[in-house]
Amino acid sequence: MAVENNSFVTEFILMGLTDRPGLQLPLFFLFLMNYVVTVVGNLSLINLICLNSHLHTPMYFFLFNLSFIDLCYSFVFTPKMFMSFNSERNLISFAGCMAQLFFFCFFVNSECYVLTAMAYDRYVAICKPLLYTITMTPQVCSLLMSASYLMGFAGAMAHTGCMIRLTFCNSNTVNHYMCDIFPLLQLSCSSTYANELLVFIIVGTVVILSSLIICMSYALILFNILHMSSTKGWSKAFSTCGSHLITVGLFYGSGLLTYVKPSSSGSVGQEKFFAVLYTNVVPMLNPLIYSLRNKDVKLALKNTLKRIGNRADPVVLP
Repeated sequence: MAVENNSFVTEFILMGLTDRPGLQLPLFFLFLMNYVVTVVGNLSLINLICLNSHLHTPMYFFLFNLSFIDLCYSFVFTPKMFMSFNSERNLISFAGCMAQLFFFCFFVNSECYVLTAMAYDRYVAICKPLLYTITMTPQVCSLLMSASYLMGFAGAMAHTGCMIRLTFCNSNTVNHYMCDIFPLLQLSCSSTYANELLVFIIVGTVVILSSLIICMSYALILFNILHMSSTKGWSKAFSTCGSHLITVGLFYGSGLLTYVKPSSSGSVGQEKFFAVLYTNVVPMLNPLIYSLRNKDVKLALKNTLKRIGNRADPVVLP
């Protein structure tokens, strides 16, 4: 993607999470541990799904993509975030900043739609179990995922394209640890009305469309659960949906608190905190939530470790 810089600014300075010297080193190790758990957890879940045939179902196909997205968008901003803890001036070029903004928007928007597809999958599995294999075919799952990535790409292109058209004259210090939309808009010396309107339209569309589908899916699921006569069915349904509901609540809750309105100087610290939740904490918790609360994943992990152990056993020759 060619980036045409219409501004006088050729690079930005990312201020990072905090400007307190005493917190830099502890935060560095804290986020390093978070990053290691995120990468190991999501890679492990991806490998488990690939290596175990009993996990080759629509539910785990969506979970595979969710882990892939979490893994990818942690790579987008975390390296520069670490640099802000270890350097006085964490510089990023104009093109690098726009690229970071693009990929961040792409993966975050895509994750919203993947979570929506997962809610629809759970609705079909619980409310229409006899039609599940007919409804959630590999072609339908691939179509839902392709649409999720396509919508994420369109949103990212719109945000980045509008940001490139702005003029940045003198100030180049971004009061954030990444090139996010509102911190960049605060630096522009040209009108940001179109950008703010675009944020309102895209975020509003994603939130309204996704939330509507997710709420309708779980309302129908709850209605169906209440009419179940078997307590075993209740337990299985709640166990199946609980992990997804926790993920949706964490991701949408922290995201909405960040983007519900343009940031002001008095709320920058608060918005950084909420940004940390959906950029660092949620990608780390997702594999833990789905593995600790899921018997199939635990079984897959046990079988995989057993296979690795069998391969490691020495061969005794007669």
